[in-house]
Amino acid sequence: MSEQQKHKRVIQGKVIKKSGDKSANILVERKVVHPKYRKIVKRFKKYIIHDENNTCNIGDFIEAIECKPISKTKSFRLNKTITTGVE
Repeated sequence: MSEQQKHKRVIQGKVIKKSGDKSANILVERKVVHPKYRKIVKRFKKYIIHDENNTCNIGDFIEAIECKPISKTKSFRLNKTITTGVE
């Protein structure tokens, strides 16, 4: 019996803060069309991700994947680092 894995959300964002041990805050930016004015506007959201090996640094652009809830606010884990920051 083969079970299919559910689709996991993948987000990309910039590390803005190292928040404690094995945690980091990332800022995810997305562009949407405003419903009334039909102009492209930016929407931002912050996520707390789980970084098991403390590899990411402030300024890095990373990819995170959805996982089971690790704590009250953490339900994403670090997948890979896309680009490294200047710090």
